[in-house]
Amino acid sequence: MASVREIDRNDDVYVGVRFPLDYSPEGFFYKTKTILEQAKANLRNLLLTSKGERVMQPEFGSTLTDILFEQGPDVQNQIDEAIRDATSSWLPYININDIVVIQGDSNIVDVSIDFSVSLEPDSFETLTFNFNIGE
Repeated sequence: MASVREIDRNDDVYVGVRFPLDYSPEGFFYKTKTILEQAKANLRNLLLTSKGERVMQPEFGSTLTDILFEQGPDVQNQIDEAIRDATSSWLPYININDIVVIQGDSNIVDVSIDFSVSLEPDSFETLTFNFNIGE
């Protein structure tokens, strides 16, 4: 059986499915080629899924969208905590390096997450969300 590092280096082997699901010219869905790329897809899926939304797994997901659309006090810290809590519970192999939340004057909230995976702690990826909470 190949190691994760061997899989990452092999152009003929795919790790998983990229989100959002969409038709690919190479097959049914776009695929991920590296563990870091799949971790990014998994993190996006986790954070954009509200708790209670997943059938048979009511605790899967995060409270990120609830926080964004309720707009209580100290939104930046609540967003940071929601991301870290969901990730530590469901994706413990992801190491979050930094979370930056920018809330502008308009209804736009930008969230940027720098992370790595435990197998490659020195290789970082960034996941960015742009939420328009006025719509």
